[in-house]
Amino acid sequence: PYVIVCNHQASLDLMGMVEVIPERCVPIAKKELLYLGAVGWACWLCRVIFIDRHKRENAIDVISQTARTMRHENVR
Repeated sequence: PYVIVCNHQASLDLMGMVEVIPERCVPIAKKELLYLGAVGWACWLCRVIFIDRHKRENAIDVISQTARTMRHENVR
């Protein structure tokens, strides 16, 4: 398993990153993207994992759970 960290500056960058990200890669995005209309729906349908950056403990829990799942299932 591996992690790709992308610091996109606009919501449109996400569409470009989708072309570059390898198959079976699990994207993680800030929860605010969920509320951006069509972009939020597209992210949700693509099974993007959303983290709430304002609640640090919850964000750490989500990322830790994702990492454990990636290691357990050997997901890239």
